[in-house]
Amino acid sequence: MKKHIIKTVKKESIAEELGIESGDRLLTVNGQEIEDIFDFQYLTEDEYIEVLIEKQDGEEWLLEVDKDEDEDLGIIFENGLMDEYRSCRNKCIFCFIDQMPKGMRDTLYFKDDDSRLSFLQGNYVTLTNMSDHDIERIIHYHLSPINVSFQTTNPELRCKMLNNRFAGDALKKVDRLYEAGITMNGQIVLCKGVNDGCELERSIHDLAAYIPVLESVSVVPVGLSRYRDGLFPLTPFTRVDAEEILHIIHQWQKKLYHEHGTHFIHASDELYILAGQEMPPEENYDGYLQLENGVGMVRLLLQEYTDAIREERLHPKKIASEEVSMVTGMLMNGYIKTMTKQLQQIYPQLTIRLYPVVNHFFGENITVSGLLTGQDIIEQLQDKPLGDRLLLPCNLLRSGEEVLLDDVTVTDIEKALQVKVDIVKSSGWDFIKAITGISEG
Repeated sequence: MKKHIIKTVKKESIAEELGIESGDRLLTVNGQEIEDIFDFQYLTEDEYIEVLIEKQDGEEWLLEVDKDEDEDLGIIFENGLMDEYRSCRNKCIFCFIDQMPKGMRDTLYFKDDDSRLSFLQGNYVTLTNMSDHDIERIIHYHLSPINVSFQTTNPELRCKMLNNRFAGDALKKVDRLYEAGITMNGQIVLCKGVNDGCELERSIHDLAAYIPVLESVSVVPVGLSRYRDGLFPLTPFTRVDAEEILHIIHQWQKKLYHEHGTHFIHASDELYILAGQEMPPEENYDGYLQLENGVGMVRLLLQEYTDAIREERLHPKKIASEEVSMVTGMLMNGYIKTMTKQLQQIYPQLTIRLYPVVNHFFGENITVSGLLTGQDIIEQLQDKPLGDRLLLPCNLLRSGEEVLLDDVTVTDIEKALQVKVDIVKSSGWDFIKAITGISEG
């Protein structure tokens, strides 16, 4: 029998009233063993439930609970999933984790492929790690959306790309999710000469058959670090390549919008920047379903920034004179430069210095700010004028902490560069607020 350790009991909760304490173990609900958090949430929704708890001294308490429907018991478990996280069994030719250097923290090398994390955190799954039992539970609990890493709909090619002989057959699970009405989003990590061109056309054609249950599919170019010794030979896309990819995607968008009222297939911002093309208008992103995949982030930032600039409350009479510096990745440098120049025109008392940081740690092909390391920032800004504050984008940091990928902390950067560091959140308004120091309203 699984025993789920209770980490915290919320104050003034049902669990506290019942005498449940940190360190106790949950055994069953209504006599049923709990597999994971979804079982627990489902079984505790009723107005009357029976909870079996094992106290720290080994004594078992069977507790009868009368409560409002859907009322929370107030229990937080040591393992938020209430089960072991499932790791990826594939050896994908494009996997970024395989391109990481040795010596980084252990959690960065964990490859998750867990459909439950897809629902809880938005992670993408390959379906190869999903059993019939998993599919049945997704349908039973109606867990959606589920995010699927397709890469290709060619079964043989998918087996090759994932280095898993079952990867092609795994695509059949999409049919079951589709028939059950489980909302899905998809992604294609595009590898030059592998799943682009005609193969990309085929994949879009096949996946469009799942509209509207499959709401969107993103096309993202593979990220190639400098640590690829012994791995599948892949080369970066060129400007011409990006133009050809966008041509395919735009043709399909026109067709699918005419037929279904959705653009469905979306190119990452990186492809537009590489091709030297303007970002599509906001309406082309169908509600920004693929932001976490870098699709529409630039357009949303620009739109939020423009909207904020137009509002009178952002033009107070007095803004303190200040010198501010800002870090950006190479990918966004052009856009951020335009925005900071405009802010300096509005607030001439501000001096804004922009520092695009080259990713020496992973290699110059990696241009997104989220993969910059503390050591690269410190090395490249060491002798630069930084002014009163240094602004860092929030996607540099581990969620909920002030630690970068290489375990360098915000405090480490402040000490090394002798400057106060502020973190800039992702919205256009936050961008303006961080630079100017003004507050909303």
